[in-house]
Amino acid sequence: MWLRHAVLQGSNSFLLGNGLVASRRSSQLHLPLLTAAGALFTTTATCRKVQYPPRPKPPPDEEITEVYLKGSGPGGQKINKTSSAVQLKHLPTGIVIKCQETRSRSQNRKLAREHLAEKIDNFLNGENSRSAVVARINARRKASASKKSRRKHNKGPAGKDGGEEEEKDDEHREFEGEAPLEPPAKQSTSKGEPPS
Repeated sequence: MWLRHAVLQGSNSFLLGNGLVASRRSSQLHLPLLTAAGALFTTTATCRKVQYPPRPKPPPDEEITEVYLKGSGPGGQKINKTSSAVQLKHLPTGIVIKCQETRSRSQNRKLAREHLAEKIDNFLNGENSRSAVVARINARRKASASKKSRRKHNKGPAGKDGGEEEEKDDEHREFEGEAPLEPPAKQSTSKGEPPS
């Protein structure tokens, strides 16, 4: 952005280098004496890109048995007549995947291999699998967003968090001169006895 601005102004500016600094994309550029007395400017992005783990690779074809099945469900007579559904079985683990997301056999084959790779990754790595790591990152992001929303909407008139007054204990009520909260007294059923 700064380089484009400097070039539009007609100055003799050039880019010194690009690099990754603390997971942020940064660039350094040199501006001439007329604009900034030869100062070195560094610009960095404000948001950090989260690095997800790489997607798992599908297993080799020698470890997979592949069967084409006739589809079922919505899609009309064409789905029921053609063998476009794909069923994969991973021989070492025994995991079976059936994919019928599209009407195309080749697309179902590709998607089934991706799903099988994810299932094998979950089976072998457990909590360290890609789907578990992505789920933790998304849960953390969602919790952070809800916390930010609570902070934003719970501000009191004084601008402090939690503008609502907390409930006072019975001890504090008595100390401050207020009557303590007591459950109502039980009333007797006979007419002659006083309530206890």
